[in-house]
Amino acid sequence: MPVIPSTKHSPSFPNPEDQPSNGHGPDSEQDFPPTLLEIRDLSSLGAKRFLQSIDPCTILTDAISTVFRLLNLHQESHPNVRSITLILRDFDGVAYTAGKDIDFEHKEIHFSTAYIESIAPERIKDEITGVLVHEMVHVWQWNGKQRCNGGLIEGIADWVRLEAGLAPPHWTQRCEGCEWDSGYEITGYFLDWLEERVRKGIVVKMNQNLREEYIEEEFWNELLDGETIKTLWAKYAESWEGDRRNKDLQPKGKPAKFAKELEASEDEKNNIPNGMV
Repeated sequence: MPVIPSTKHSPSFPNPEDQPSNGHGPDSEQDFPPTLLEIRDLSSLGAKRFLQSIDPCTILTDAISTVFRLLNLHQESHPNVRSITLILRDFDGVAYTAGKDIDFEHKEIHFSTAYIESIAPERIKDEITGVLVHEMVHVWQWNGKQRCNGGLIEGIADWVRLEAGLAPPHWTQRCEGCEWDSGYEITGYFLDWLEERVRKGIVVKMNQNLREEYIEEEFWNELLDGETIKTLWAKYAESWEGDRRNKDLQPKGKPAKFAKELEASEDEKNNIPNGMV
């Protein structure tokens, strides 16, 4: 099973996983933990399409850079990570993130080659990149000492993907019977609305507050200055329905910030929700 290591040097991060880093994220790509690629079956069509569609030597560090930029992890604390291994293998589903049993600070992103094989040719580069950005959020985000609502964990990851301009065309803002914590893009779009209508930077603050144990009422009271999350969800639903009626708009992703960032640069084993997408 071939393993392609990163050629970039990175210092080790010796502190336990439940302790924050020294207060700030890496200052540059050279400070990121080592990234590795493991391919279980090089003959699989999914593996071949992956290698033909993206640069395996840079895709993980580019995803880390995007997560650090959007969650402000160069300035804020984050869990310690010693290494990140992307594992391409055949399994049902899309992808998930886990820590190794022997040392939880060594992270693994498992990505289904069967799913990669199923992606439409015109979508393959953006979809691979979007899935990896989502999973990379799970590597670096806090989880309320494993007590956080799983829908919020997944919503933060999809908010980062949305902000990076990597929302796929099938995403929708609402669904029948959905709630603020339905997770994934449903919660991601709601977080985007909170950023625009309540307070810029609220998602960064959410992530930092999740360093401590998640107690729902206390968590939202501090963030929302006394307003309830359910009240804001109702306001969001009203505003979105109003936009659709008045402008006949369908939900769309944001401009491709991730792609622009790349262009500019060139001139579930664990207790944390595993990020199945």
